[in-house]
Amino acid sequence: MSEVIRGKAPEVSADLKRVVGFESALPRQSQTTAEGELRIEPIEGVRYRLTRPILHKHGHLVEAFRADWELTEEPIVQVNLTSTFAHRVRAWGIHRHTVDRLYAARGSLCIVCYDGRRESPTFGCLNEFLLGPANQGLVVIPPGVYHGWKNVGDEEAMIVSMPSRQYDHDGPDRWELSWDSAEARATIPYDWS
Repeated sequence: MSEVIRGKAPEVSADLKRVVGFESALPRQSQTTAEGELRIEPIEGVRYRLTRPILHKHGHLVEAFRADWELTEEPIVQVNLTSTFAHRVRAWGIHRHTVDRLYAARGSLCIVCYDGRRESPTFGCLNEFLLGPANQGLVVIPPGVYHGWKNVGDEEAMIVSMPSRQYDHDGPDRWELSWDSAEARATIPYDWS
């Protein structure tokens, strides 16, 4: 009792080896550092920046992209707004020439990148970015990196895409590997469930 009075609670622990199912449990890794930074080693060429809303008396403003962030030198030549219904997956897309910039504008989204480039120092690596109202951000994806997202919320989500090349309706720089295909499961070690 005296330890609690002085501000130090007695140490409590459990012998987890005696807990049913513990042998199948994996240790949890924090997704952030103590300073609040995302704990992620980006795929070669993938860049990200968390953003924050600036509140004012009429609402709020969020800077979605600035050239002086130096995340990419490629120009913005088109801006698209893509909606995704609740719990839907849109993956896997890949470009030969286009740098994609994805900004999670509304809703809760899990954006995932996979490096299938055989010559890349991060070949075989995955990056997962959980973005939403309390954690808005921009993900920059280089050519040759598979990417996609899932709306993990219960309402429609919106992504602002700012590609480095205009969409060519007669010959798009876009290929797709359907996320739920056997080929995708054999190629990309990620489960969207």
